[in-house]
Amino acid sequence: MTRTRRPSPAAQRLLAALLATSPGWRHGYDLTKATRVGAGTLYPLLDRWARDGLLESEWLPSETPGRPARHAYRLTSKGMAFAHQWTADAAPCAHQGLAT
Repeated sequence: MTRTRRPSPAAQRLLAALLATSPGWRHGYDLTKATRVGAGTLYPLLDRWARDGLLESEWLPSETPGRPARHAYRLTSKGMAFAHQWTADAAPCAHQGLAT
């Protein structure tokens, strides 16, 4: 199924954050802090984008001994194109609400 509807402002902030660190891995908790997108919105988006082939996801070992592995995400090439499409012309609103 092809999506033609513009992603929500929260989804655009998430795409911008993933794009900013591409091709690096990001943890969900880090993304919630960077984007101020709540877990109830963030994780369903990450899961859907992974199913759609826009994200890779995998469990990465913790950098801190004794801590459990953490789920991490990064954009695929298809995901990078999608992120560029929806954040290039929406850069001002992609970061709306992030200033304190």
